[in-house]
Amino acid sequence: MTAVGIDAIEIWTGNLKLDLPGTFAPEKGEDPEKYTKGLGLNASSFPDSYEDIVTMGANAAHRLMERKGLEPDDIGRIDVATESSFDNSKPVSTYVAGCLEDVYDSDFHHANKGERKFACIAGTQSLDDAYNWIRAGRNRGRGALVIATDTALYARGDAGEATQGAGAIAMYIDEDPDLIELSAEQGYGSADETDFLKPNQQFPSVDGKRSVQVYLARMREALEDYESVAGDVHPEDITFAPFHTPFPGMVRKAALLAYRHIIRDTSIEDDLAGEIGRQPRPEAFDTDDDYREALREYMDELKETDRYQEWYAEMIDPTLSISREVGNWYTGSVHVARASALKSALEDGRDLTGETLLIGSYGSGAQAEIHTETVQDGWEDEIEALNVDEQLAARYDLTWADYEDVHDAHNHEMDVDVEEFTTPDEEFVFDGWGRMGERQYRYVE
Repeated sequence: MTAVGIDAIEIWTGNLKLDLPGTFAPEKGEDPEKYTKGLGLNASSFPDSYEDIVTMGANAAHRLMERKGLEPDDIGRIDVATESSFDNSKPVSTYVAGCLEDVYDSDFHHANKGERKFACIAGTQSLDDAYNWIRAGRNRGRGALVIATDTALYARGDAGEATQGAGAIAMYIDEDPDLIELSAEQGYGSADETDFLKPNQQFPSVDGKRSVQVYLARMREALEDYESVAGDVHPEDITFAPFHTPFPGMVRKAALLAYRHIIRDTSIEDDLAGEIGRQPRPEAFDTDDDYREALREYMDELKETDRYQEWYAEMIDPTLSISREVGNWYTGSVHVARASALKSALEDGRDLTGETLLIGSYGSGAQAEIHTETVQDGWEDEIEALNVDEQLAARYDLTWADYEDVHDAHNHEMDVDVEEFTTPDEEFVFDGWGRMGERQYRYVE
């Protein structure tokens, strides 16, 4: 069976930067380590006044197409995953296609276009759609363009304000991919939840404590469901485990839960038994409360073991390097985590060809998906082509007053005209409003 997966990726980060320990924390009168050590964040990326989900998505897609030598005729499907859409009917993918058609001689009239919504998991669902489309033989030799793009902004003063971010990641899905092959097996955990939602409003309503609980519960269900079809996951079979990353501190919780699960009934649990005992089993306790208390104590001790900390440093921490500098990208966050892991391996001179990634995607509302990916022979060239470090270094560093202005500029309820902080160069920009209230765009040479 021919491999299907991600052939290429490109990242486009917002052109502005908010320094969390240096600018945000002092204004809030809080310890900078609340952000750097607690949330695990150094900075957030923000869109300039001429940027939005369309420009960022189109810029990432354009760079990918140029680098890979793709023309519109090579693409039979364009899916955009976002939870920042500004139209309840017209999908963002049509705007992105319109932008790209301005710089190519041909068009995307032949391409199927859509928009996926299920909070942050929609990017992974769009990958699944593209995979199934190709596997079904409906692609006619063409690939799919999947774009995850979001402005993850919160209301001023909201508890989630420090985790904000903005950016896009474009992925080209094709047969015989150069980057990773997607597994046919998947696992899901899904339930009707109200941990995070936007009921006809721009900024989210979030139950932070509940959201963490739901995230962990759905991830556990998804991992168990994946193992029911693919067999047990063992730590030694996995090289990296990129998780959905609303902020790195949340991944620390998910990683510990995942590690406890995958070492159960293995030699690793046996090795650790002399140090912290074996994992509690529910049948050994008279009440659920007693079991949960014993489990909490075991997890606290497991977290402090050298074995776990070494596993976390090798398998999880490398997935967080980009997220620490850009914040939450909603639909793009797990795909940024994948890129971070591969980028780290390239910088360390590791050969990952044939190695396995365990991907943990999540979307509030709520659903998690677990699948695996196999790194392909051309991965090094693909990751080496990313210029994310240059993008991060080139961002404009916002003052607090700048931040207040640009936040207002992106608040759909406010009519605020803010001068651009940076000068657009070879990129798509927002260019005002059309006759029916639609957003318009142009390419700046």
